[in-house]
Amino acid sequence: MKIIVCGAGQVGYNIAHHLALEAHDVTVVDMSEKLIQRISNSIDVHGIVGLASHPDVLEKAGINDTDLIIAVTQSDEVNMVACQVAHSLFDVPTKIARIRQQSYLDPVWANLFSADHMPIDVIISPEIEVARSVTRRLEVPGAFEMIPLVDNRIKLLGVRCSQKCPLVNTALRQLTQLFPDLNIVIIGIIRNNTSIIPSGNDQMLHGDEVYFVVDSNQIERAMAAFGYEEQEARKLVIFGGGNIGLFLAQELEENYHWVQTKIIESNPERAEHLTGILEHTLVLQGNVLEQEILDEANISSTQTAVAVTNDDETNILASLLSKRFGCHRTIALINKTAYEPLINSLNIDVVVSPKNITASKILQHVRRGRIHSVHTLHEDFGELIEAEALETSSLVGTSLRESNLPEGVLIGAIVRDNKMICPNGDTVIEANDRIVLFAAAKAIKKVESLFSVQLEYF
Repeated sequence: MKIIVCGAGQVGYNIAHHLALEAHDVTVVDMSEKLIQRISNSIDVHGIVGLASHPDVLEKAGINDTDLIIAVTQSDEVNMVACQVAHSLFDVPTKIARIRQQSYLDPVWANLFSADHMPIDVIISPEIEVARSVTRRLEVPGAFEMIPLVDNRIKLLGVRCSQKCPLVNTALRQLTQLFPDLNIVIIGIIRNNTSIIPSGNDQMLHGDEVYFVVDSNQIERAMAAFGYEEQEARKLVIFGGGNIGLFLAQELEENYHWVQTKIIESNPERAEHLTGILEHTLVLQGNVLEQEILDEANISSTQTAVAVTNDDETNILASLLSKRFGCHRTIALINKTAYEPLINSLNIDVVVSPKNITASKILQHVRRGRIHSVHTLHEDFGELIEAEALETSSLVGTSLRESNLPEGVLIGAIVRDNKMICPNGDTVIEANDRIVLFAAAKAIKKVESLFSVQLEYF
């Protein structure tokens, strides 16, 4: 597929990196010569310096025969105009834009993006996606990741093996014997920043980050098996009243009314604005790094603190201070990849990466065939993919042992007749099964072909 990515910042770089690994023909456009040089030198893409909304720049980037344009520059207006130009002048089939200004996204103006006006096929709002991601993590205390799959019938959870985890030093194949009625499959382990696609002989160790899929009805049992039996947070403090903090507070007010929420915002005007919007959230104005404001927020009796300011360092320090003053659990928004290896040693419970979340959302719309959702797990680890097995797929009618799955692919779950099946070598996939699998980066193109619509099907 020929793809143009407009924007070479963190999100654009991350998307181009994933697409290049899958051998797509990718061209990146950005105004910054420095960013274009960095991306051209580090990954296999073409780089064009120029404003992505200019027709001559897009033509130079090869838009005449492009299949997809992804506009993720820092400017909403450039992203929108780039998609409009791609549609009106070059008839590009699919157009994706990142739009952050909420005025554009107000349902009152939904007609703006209709086919007759500004035909953008997919609009991504990073702030809304990040707020939803944080909310999901709040639902399962102890998990640093939670992704609903197959219409919420199963979930992917990420947990850290603490000193109290009873499953450490146990071969994964023994989990079925220990918990015969528990539908759980371990699909990935991060150990000392090294990614492992586990086999039945592998063991979990203290400090490992473990990804597993589990039946949604058995989450409490699964978390208890890992040593987590915490209750949902009922007192929560949000650091930062920007768009993410506001969306999170609104989501909590609407769907988690039992949670007592406070939000700390440093800017007086913004704090006043939040007070006028939020109905049940206490808004405090002050510096999240000062003990006085943390005391006023009663951080010592708060179960969860969520740091979502626009500064990584502030989020990290605010999380550490919260832990020091007695807060039980911390969630921190971190953009810079360089900080990720430090998280375990800093004792921050959950890290939220906007670039990974945004890239996952966009990649979901790039995939071909009957692929329903795509989620990026950890930096350069791979993707969690939810797909539907078609009658023409080579997977159908053959046991997994004989199906010659590509190297780096692990089937985590099969949903058939609304029930989760934990796969083994004798499991036979049937047409219309929903498959949840993990695929290392090198195997994603092969996975895509497994679930593509074959010509002979028609």
